[in-house]
Amino acid sequence: MSSNKLDNLVKTGSLKREPPDQQEFAGLVKSARVRLKDAGLAILSIESRFDLAYNAAHALAHSALRWHGYRSENRYLVFQCLPHTLGLGPEVWRVLAKCHDQRNLAEYQGHIEIDEQLLIDLLHAAKILLESVDVLTPIN
Repeated sequence: MSSNKLDNLVKTGSLKREPPDQQEFAGLVKSARVRLKDAGLAILSIESRFDLAYNAAHALAHSALRWHGYRSENRYLVFQCLPHTLGLGPEVWRVLAKCHDQRNLAEYQGHIEIDEQLLIDLLHAAKILLESVDVLTPIN
């Protein structure tokens, strides 16, 4: 994948160039796996499952960005970069963008309305992210 688009985001100050770090990458992926597994537990509330799945997806998207040698302090931007970091299309990042909006409503306004379909879509998107990240080669 070309890093031209990502480099343009560096020029605007939206991303920072930072050498990839295998330990950080592995830690993000490990954290995402644990959260994604827990998000699948039907005994948990839908809100908890959503939170776990969202944070797993974010960790995976962030790990892909880090693998390419970039860092973002903007949660939403790591999802927007998925076409350039993992080659994923709008069917994945649009779900994640919607979930990001829901997360912000819950986090900043106390408005929590998660429906079952949104959780199902989020879990599916997170699993696609995990499969895509799993094929990345270790960072030297």
